Amino acid sequence: MSAHSIRPTPVATAVGRTGPDTGSAGPATATSLTTTFTTATTAHGTATFTTAFTTAGPAAYRRLGEVLPALRVRCAPPRSGRGWLAGADLVARPAALRELISHDARQGLARYGQPLRPDVAAGIGLHRLVWPAALLFTLPWFLERRVPLLAPGDIAVRRRTGELTVRPGAFLCLPDDPAAPGAAALPAALPAPPPPGARTVPDEAALATGLRSALADFLTPVLDAFRPEVRRGPRTLWAMATDAVIEGLWYAGSLLGEEERARTELAALFAPGVSGASGPPDPRAARPAPECAPFTPGAGFTAPASGGTERSDRCRASCCLVYTARAEAMCAGCPRVTRG
Repeated sequence: MSAHSIRPTPVATAVGRTGPDTGSAGPATATSLTTTFTTATTAHGTATFTTAFTTAGPAAYRRLGEVLPALRVRCAPPRSGRGWLAGADLVARPAALRELISHDARQGLARYGQPLRPDVAAGIGLHRLVWPAALLFTLPWFLERRVPLLAPGDIAVRRRTGELTVRPGAFLCLPDDPAAPGAAALPAALPAPPPPGARTVPDEAALATGLRSALADFLTPVLDAFRPEVRRGPRTLWAMATDAVIEGLWYAGSLLGEEERARTELAALFAPGVSGASGPPDPRAARPAPECAPFTPGAGFTAPASGGTERSDRCRASCCLVYTARAEAMCAGCPRVTRG
């Protein structure tokens, strides 16, 4: 665990990579993302304790706001109206999803001087939703070693102002976490039983597995909703999601001064592997599923670029098709270039 980590309470920059309000690559636009950190105090008898002990994420989101004032994350119930789109609506109401995509279509027209293809606008909308939403999971894992268990209904977004709300709930943690059942590090005034919501996993490997599962559970209905708009199959959609998850934490890690640790841990999180029973493979079986399925295996990192070169030090798993709006807008890490 790095000295820069925060577990379980916050510890109060490098040039980042893919920002939150781009197509799939390139510098962030001027859309405002000042993070407001909200923490509630819960009473339990005569004792009180902050959400740093009872939830996953608020401290990590506050720290993100200190280095990325373009993303405002509030711990609050989902909202709707006045530009807010609730996650539950995005996955259940096509009209709500199209409202989100139309925002990116308008931005694309202003940026490139011509309309985006509808599927390209939808792909950019998917990236711009998954990029910050995935940080709700990956950043607490990276900084606190806690994994929030969230559903689309737990979030809301307001793309125009770059705001996002999240309703913290249950989370995974390690046995030595202060919130883990029986942990000795809980405050002396905190009575038993331990705060609800903490679910202990045995070790780091299990926590990483839990992170992938939590992300997959959250993203499955999101990708299902986007599929008719993006017009791509599940494999490509999961590749797009993989890129957004990786690039979000990689970028945040660079801003936090922990880019190398972010690269190392993301590479391990998405490392190709074989899941299932041990023993020799069955020659009749299909190609083994990667351990990180349904995500695309391999984080795609290469040797860091240097000397002002345009070469990216990551090869993306998917193509955002932004070059269809402007040919010279091809991303440096696009697989059409790096894997040509």
